[in-house]
Amino acid sequence: MSARGDPAAEGRVIRVLTGCTAAGKTEWAIRWAEANAAEIISCDSLLFYRGMDIGTAKPTREELSRVPHHLIDIRDVSEPMNVALYCAMALKAAQEIVSRGRAVLVVGGSGFYLKSYFAPVADSVAVPGDVRAAVASLMRDGGLAGLIGELARRNPEGIAGVDPANPRRVAAALERCLASGKTLAELASSFGRAPCAFAGWDVRLARIDLPAARLEERISARVDAMLGAGLVDEVRRLAAAGLRSNPSAARAIGYRETLDALEGRLEIGSLAAAIAKDTRALVKKQRTWFRTQLPGHEVHDASDPSGAARLFAGSGAAP
Repeated sequence: MSARGDPAAEGRVIRVLTGCTAAGKTEWAIRWAEANAAEIISCDSLLFYRGMDIGTAKPTREELSRVPHHLIDIRDVSEPMNVALYCAMALKAAQEIVSRGRAVLVVGGSGFYLKSYFAPVADSVAVPGDVRAAVASLMRDGGLAGLIGELARRNPEGIAGVDPANPRRVAAALERCLASGKTLAELASSFGRAPCAFAGWDVRLARIDLPAARLEERISARVDAMLGAGLVDEVRRLAAAGLRSNPSAARAIGYRETLDALEGRLEIGSLAAAIAKDTRALVKKQRTWFRTQLPGHEVHDASDPSGAARLFAGSGAAP
């Protein structure tokens, strides 16, 4: 969404910096923010959670002290977050930052949250508790096949777009159909006409990346540093605080492998290799997602220490 050149949009600018895991977004963002009187809004789906520090490479106290940050440490690990709530909180933070005469810099690589700056990502269907309970009961009694059957019955035109092998996606689709009284096609049509949460803002995007060999070095060093800093103890504490009740957090890379090690499904000596392997797989998915799901944007080589000064100046190569 862009209003660039519109005088009414003066000051309503959001700059978004993204990049794959371990590319160096934090330091680049802080450098740019310091040089441009900016405040940072996090767009990392794990930095929301208090106590998830080591495994997320959360900015340190010193880094947080250099530039004001928003939407970090706002939820307990047992409290799930969703994109609709994120959009409301991020929009409020952006408005407050602009009111102080400062620039807005959004930083992160969590795809669903990132995409909310450029397109609608959450519909307005509210699912009542009794509907969730009914779908859960159907799942218990009939399993995934029962859910798919009921979803297909309510969608004679088909259930394209729903992964039939993913119980959570099937259940969510059925809940939305039941709550709204609409088919998936009707819901998709309504969704396509919905405005972006940041409509009216000039949203500018830049991405940083690293050559494969350099990123591999950073991933290995990052995993070693996390384990050396006490990742296993952090996960043990978070597990006691309800980590397992939050699937998004519990399945995050670094946390899921450590839970497996703590619960005997993975040899502790294999933990570093498992985290590094899963991180590499995530990076591959992120790069594909950035290329296919985001609008055109500048791309900068994160190995260039002076590159942060050129962010959002149009000097990066288009993807």
